[in-house]
Amino acid sequence: MSESSSHSSQYDENSLTLTGSVAMGTGVMIGAGIFALTGQVAEQCGGMFPLAFLAAAIVAGFSAYSYVKMAEQYPSAGGIAMFLMKAYGKGTITAGMALLMYFSMVINESLVARTFGTYTLQLFDAKNNALLVPALGVGLLVTAFIVNILGNKFIGTFSTVTAVIKIVGIVLFAAAGLWVSGFTFESVGVTQRSSAGNFLSATALALLAYKGFTTITNSGSEIIDPKKNVGRSIIISLSICLVVYLLVGFAVAGNLSVAEIIKRRDYALAEAARPAFGQWGTYFTVGLAIVATISGLIASTFAVSRMLAMLTEMKLVPHRHFGMPGSIQKHTLVYTVVFAITLTILFDLSRIASLGAIFYIIMDIAVHWGVLRYVREEVQARSWVPIIAIALDAAILAAFLWMKATSDPLVIWVSIAAMAFIFIGERWFLEWRDEHNREGAENIA
Repeated sequence: MSESSSHSSQYDENSLTLTGSVAMGTGVMIGAGIFALTGQVAEQCGGMFPLAFLAAAIVAGFSAYSYVKMAEQYPSAGGIAMFLMKAYGKGTITAGMALLMYFSMVINESLVARTFGTYTLQLFDAKNNALLVPALGVGLLVTAFIVNILGNKFIGTFSTVTAVIKIVGIVLFAAAGLWVSGFTFESVGVTQRSSAGNFLSATALALLAYKGFTTITNSGSEIIDPKKNVGRSIIISLSICLVVYLLVGFAVAGNLSVAEIIKRRDYALAEAARPAFGQWGTYFTVGLAIVATISGLIASTFAVSRMLAMLTEMKLVPHRHFGMPGSIQKHTLVYTVVFAITLTILFDLSRIASLGAIFYIIMDIAVHWGVLRYVREEVQARSWVPIIAIALDAAILAAFLWMKATSDPLVIWVSIAAMAFIFIGERWFLEWRDEHNREGAENIA
C-alpha cells in the first residue's frame, strides 16, 4: 500500500461528490471573499478594486495549474502537505510550508468569524461594539466545531444547500444593485489611492478571496473519482467565484463612493444595499452574509483540520492528546478551532487578512517551485506555467510587503516572528524525532 493511500485510508473515501466539493470550494471562497475583503481591497487601490479581483483570479488560475497536476497524480486527504512532501521530502521545508498553509487557513477562519460578527451587528444598534464582534465570531467557531463532528455527508449536503442559497442571493443582490445604479460606475477608475504598487498590493489581498480552492485538494481522497473531479472542482469553483465577485464589485461601486466603501470597509456590502433597497435590502444582505460566513467557516474547518491530521500522521508535527478521547482528526479539529478563536479575539479584520495573504503567497511559491524543480516530469506539467505563477506571486507579495512596511509594519514583524518560530521549531522537532528513532532502533538491536 502506498503512503498516500495508507494515510487516506482512515478517511471517509468517496464521501464527497463533484457537486459537494465545488460547494465546499465556493463556500470557503465566497464566505471570506465578498463580505470580508471588498472594502479592504478598495482601501488598498481605490476605484480599481473590482479589477483587483479580476487580477487575483488570473493569479489564482496560474496557481491552480500546479495543484491540479499534483492532485491528479497524488490525490490525498492531506492535499498540500502531501504535495510538498512529494517535492521536498519529509523535512523542514515540507513541514514549515505546510504549517504556513495551515495557519493561513486558520487565519482565514478567524477572518470569516469576525466578518460574521460585524455583519450580524448591522441588524442592531451596536455597530461599534468592540466586544460583540469577537464574541459572535467565537460563537460561530464553536458552532462550526459541533457541525464538523457530525460527519462528511452532513457537511457536504449542508455546503451544497447553503452554497446555492448564497450564490443565488448574491447574484440577485448584484443584479438589483446594477439595475438601480443605472449601470453607471463612477466609483470605478483611477483615484488618489490607485497606483501600480497599490494595485499589486490589493491583488495580493484579493487573492485570499480565491485561495479556498486549495481546500478541495485537502479532501482529495474523499472526493469521488479524485483524479478527474479534483481538477474539475477547482476550475468550476474559481469560475463561479470570479463571476460573482465581479458582479458584486460593480454593484457596490454603482451605489457607494470609494470614500464610503473605505469608511465602511468591514461591512461594505450591507452599506451598499441601503441606498439601493433601504433597510429591507440591508436585512437581506446581512442574511446572505450570515449564511455565507457560516457555510464558509464550516467548510474551511472541515478541510484544515484534516490537513493538520495528515501532518500528524506523517510525523511532521508534534501531537499530544491532552486526555481527549477519539481520533487524531477530532484532536486536530479542536486545535484548529482554538487557534482560530485566539486570532478572532486578538486581531482586527485588516491585520488578519494581511497575515493570511503573506503566509499563503509564500507557501504558494514553494508549491510551484517544488513542481518546477522536482516533480515536473512525474506530474507531466509544462514548465512555463509554474514559472509565470512564481513571477506573479513574487510581484504582488513584494508590493504588499512594501505597502505594509509604510502603513502597518507590525504585520510584517508578526509575520517574520511567526515564520521564524514555525521553521526553527520544526527543525528542532524533526532533529529530535530522528534522534529518538535512532535511539529506539539501537535499543531494539
